[in-house]
Amino acid sequence: MGIRFSLFAKINSLILVLFIPIIIVYSYSNGVAFDVVSKELQLSNTKQLSFLSSQIDSRINQMMDFTFTFSKDPNVQKFNGLNIWEDRYDRMQTRFAVQEKMVLQSSVTNIWPVRYAVYSQQNKEAISNYNNTLAYNEEYLKRNLTGKWTYGDGEPMSPNQPKAFYWFYTDSYGQQGHLTGSNLVIEASFSDENIQNMLDTYKAGGQGDPFLYHKGNTPILNRSASNPLFSQLIRYLDEQSLEDTMQRVVKLEDKDYLVSAVKSPLLDWHLVDIVPLDHILGPISFSRNLFYLSMVLLFVVGISASILLYRTVQRPIKKLIRGLQSVQRGDYSVRINANDQNEFSFLFYRFNDMSRQIQDLIENVLNEKIRAREATLKQLQAQINPHFLYNCLGYIINMAQMKDEEAVVSMAYNLSAYYRYTTRMERQTASLNEEIQLLVNYLDIQKLRNGRIHYNIHISENMLTQLIPRLMLQPIVENAVIHGVGKSYTSGEIRISGEISNGFCRVYIDDDGPGMEPDLLKALNRKMREPLQEEMGCGLWNTNQRVMHQFGDQSYLNFTKSPLGGFRTEIIWEIGHEEVQSKASIQQGGIPHADDHSRR
Repeated sequence: MGIRFSLFAKINSLILVLFIPIIIVYSYSNGVAFDVVSKELQLSNTKQLSFLSSQIDSRINQMMDFTFTFSKDPNVQKFNGLNIWEDRYDRMQTRFAVQEKMVLQSSVTNIWPVRYAVYSQQNKEAISNYNNTLAYNEEYLKRNLTGKWTYGDGEPMSPNQPKAFYWFYTDSYGQQGHLTGSNLVIEASFSDENIQNMLDTYKAGGQGDPFLYHKGNTPILNRSASNPLFSQLIRYLDEQSLEDTMQRVVKLEDKDYLVSAVKSPLLDWHLVDIVPLDHILGPISFSRNLFYLSMVLLFVVGISASILLYRTVQRPIKKLIRGLQSVQRGDYSVRINANDQNEFSFLFYRFNDMSRQIQDLIENVLNEKIRAREATLKQLQAQINPHFLYNCLGYIINMAQMKDEEAVVSMAYNLSAYYRYTTRMERQTASLNEEIQLLVNYLDIQKLRNGRIHYNIHISENMLTQLIPRLMLQPIVENAVIHGVGKSYTSGEIRISGEISNGFCRVYIDDDGPGMEPDLLKALNRKMREPLQEEMGCGLWNTNQRVMHQFGDQSYLNFTKSPLGGFRTEIIWEIGHEEVQSKASIQQGGIPHADDHSRR
């Protein structure tokens, strides 16, 4: 049987040896081709985007060249002249000639509508091809005479009015951007709709999804752009430092996109194009995936034939392995059914017999362990019960010596209620509500002893029915009173709170005493997981052991710094799945209040 199984493994190994080199060689060759084609496609995308950018710059250059030539036109110069010997008719003729030339120039480039305006600083007049009533505004000129193309002219605009790019040129022989008092200023502008028209034409050719971007300005999108996608891309671009030419793969809306950007030197804006990566590389990826699918199918056929050839041996062995794995995990109830009468039937029978004997043995040991745990619980509880009694008796003696009858009566009343509860030893557990009532009795006694002590108990009502070990909370509260409040003359607050979350109950006991250093807190938490040491008191350690015995290893005590500034003890225990569902149903039922005890 070992030889036959070895032969089965050899056949499967041979199939792998045949397939692995083929897949490796193909993956390498496909990867090389994929990289080459990908780079070429990305380079082509950049060239197309650069061509579109050059078209936009070319049209802008035409506008600028006309502006330079137009500023030297005699009629334009005459419009900015002194007009000493001219009459009104001559001035009107000059204005008409200037305006007609601007209109004619705009008509020549009707696919790129342009607006021109001429301002005479000397005569304080203005002419444009778009507004017959345009008035001269020197503040407007000074604000926009930067020598660069700007998006908008600083004037307020209505929301529906399209923005435009502006360029102001002056015939000053000095530095551009300064007015000397007799300058001629020519304004050239074009609407962002011109850009949108070119973006729409580019996109209609199937090139991509372009837009014009400049950090800090509203981007100019093509008219069919997807606003959510571009909003996400623009947020990404705002965080980047863009170069003159850039190309990156960016994940947007859980998809990879190829983002290309080319800077326009005249506008100082970036022309950005976004293309889904699967549109570019989709055919190559489809061919590669088709080959891999074919190889997988061939591999499955080979493995299936191998399994079919040896099923009479392989299946029984798998059953036996699964049974042994179940036993290894601790499931001794597993049994193997033998459907066929062959060599494996006797082996299955002996396995079932072995599993049955182990299960009987484990159940006997488990029962003994449960009885030992119950005995341990009783021993730990017996250690804790006298601890509180000794402190109470000492308090009674002190109050009696001080002749404080009211305090003695109050303490005796609370002590009577306490021992009425503690002497009921028929149950090793109690509800959290009963334990809270016990804490009220204890803290009232401590309040009589020390007038600085005040306490607050806030436990949500859906926790009060939780069953916990008896006297689990009292040693912790006593520790907070003695070592927290009792060691400071300014502290005196005890806070007890609780919550249920993520399948765990948590009770927090806080004080505003001096607290404990972080290193000592770590050491104390570590000692809780170790055997009881002679130098450490047994109260906290015993309580931690009782919690672990009662609720399992996921339950424990933890010590941290309190929000009050002192020491916090966290008691955390795991609740069963049934209890979680029960608590959830109670919460959904809408219990609106909690049990809240306060003493000042």
